[in-house]
Amino acid sequence: MGDASKVAALDLDLGLSSFLARFDLLEFNNLPASLFHTSTPPYIHFKHGYANLTSIKMINFSCFNQSFSHQIRSFFRFFLFHVNPFWIQLSYFIIVSIFGHLALMVSKPRTARFRPKDFDVFFTSVSATTVSSMSTIELEVFSNTQLIIMTILMFVGGEVFTSFLGLQLTRSKFSKNCPSSDQNSVNLSHNFPDHTNSDNQIELDVEKEKPDINNIIVNGSLNYRSIKVLGYVVLGYLYVVHLIGSSLVSLYVNLVPSARKVLKDKGLETLTFSVFTTVSTFTNCGFVPTNENMIVFKKNSALLLLLIPQILMGNTLYPPCLLAMIWVLKKTTKREEFRYILMNYRDMGYGHLLSGHHALLLAMTVFGFILIQFILFCSMEWNSQVMDGLNLYQKVVGSLFQTVNSRHTGESVFDLSSISSAILVLFVVMMYLPPFTTFIPPNVHVHEEFPENGKQSQNRKKTFMECLIFSQLSYLAFFIILICITERQKMEEDPLNFNVLNVTIEVISAYGNVGFTTGYSCKRQLKPNSLCVDTWYGFVGRWSTKGKFILIIVMFFGRLKKFSMKGGQAWDLS
Repeated sequence: MGDASKVAALDLDLGLSSFLARFDLLEFNNLPASLFHTSTPPYIHFKHGYANLTSIKMINFSCFNQSFSHQIRSFFRFFLFHVNPFWIQLSYFIIVSIFGHLALMVSKPRTARFRPKDFDVFFTSVSATTVSSMSTIELEVFSNTQLIIMTILMFVGGEVFTSFLGLQLTRSKFSKNCPSSDQNSVNLSHNFPDHTNSDNQIELDVEKEKPDINNIIVNGSLNYRSIKVLGYVVLGYLYVVHLIGSSLVSLYVNLVPSARKVLKDKGLETLTFSVFTTVSTFTNCGFVPTNENMIVFKKNSALLLLLIPQILMGNTLYPPCLLAMIWVLKKTTKREEFRYILMNYRDMGYGHLLSGHHALLLAMTVFGFILIQFILFCSMEWNSQVMDGLNLYQKVVGSLFQTVNSRHTGESVFDLSSISSAILVLFVVMMYLPPFTTFIPPNVHVHEEFPENGKQSQNRKKTFMECLIFSQLSYLAFFIILICITERQKMEEDPLNFNVLNVTIEVISAYGNVGFTTGYSCKRQLKPNSLCVDTWYGFVGRWSTKGKFILIIVMFFGRLKKFSMKGGQAWDLS
């Protein structure tokens, strides 16, 4: 090769190297030696340099992806581990409600003659996500696709599913804070040096300390595995209940002509109805894909009996049922994780996991409330108008179904506007009570607290903002006052429909995420309006947009009421 060719090859190599170094892809000193072999033709140098450039670009692109993924994970961890859980859950419900609203708006309704207002669709999305079942639209307006969307919203907004997500976050925090086995070995090597010591006392002390540290490592691993197993148990609980519940409802509808005729007349698919009703019942939402809710099935007593266990297993009796399921799994599988869960339920970081005594007292309280309501309801309504057309068996089952639903489900077989005021006040009290309200006798000591880290939180001085938090009743009174202000004109013109009791029932029902409503009747108007048409949606459907927006806030507030249960303690009324 001539001198000119050698110079050209060297210039090409130097130019390529400076090009790579300019973009921080490759330093000149790191170029392979083969690139400077002057006996190689110039085009070979360029080919090799281009191949190196391509591979280096791929490496840097991979590094960029890894760096970007690391930044996303860091932000995600910061959001989960350092942001108040209240804001995390509030963001979750708002985001799900927005996506649900968009999905419902994109999907076409059942009929093109009537398209719901945009705000009413958003209200319905929030109601489904917060499992409140407050309605401003008749549900038979929605198409099969929209009913499926609402089913998804109810499922991801249900208490059991959201608690499952919280359990996964707890496991992530534990895995982050729990040292790995390598880290433990390093710590052990630092604490126990390799050199021997002739002093027997020092050796004895070391032997005493080793089992303690090893025990900590083993317990940490067992705790992590137990939380993981608990997550599988909760997920299996969800799957089994929904599968069995949907199958039983579908089987009943296919076997009973009267129930099948209702769905056929309303144009509802059996599978959609079965899954929708099961999810709504288990999550304690209360939506039913019929305008009349469960009133149209009040003579189908077997169907009502199928739904009652799902109501209880999805909310008020969820902790006892979960505890019983874990106990059965411990007895059948003999796995140490289940024994650890039962013995160390507080360390799991799962608020629905209670001790055996607490779970038993909770179950007794739930059945006690049901019994009291059932006796009072039957004594007041047995011969009333709402019982017309029912035989003895149907009256008993219907009354039981109605009283079970008064705590957080909201499915109705009777028109609440026709029920006596005394029973309505009783329902208001039941709707206000939290789902895990427990009667604990004075001589029984049950202490259940589940801080984020699984250990008892130490007493700390409250901040000024925490002292300003009011009690639950104070907020509810404030919301009722606001709604009475926004609807004051209607309360003056139509006092029989727009009265304080009906407004209170609607607000407490939204706060308790129940869905009970007295509705609206054109017959109760003092000044009859010929254009008024009776509808099957809730009383809130007749409110102004401002009143509906306030009730949306109440639904979010009620869904997250566990974060403000201890409010008002800074106020001394004595």
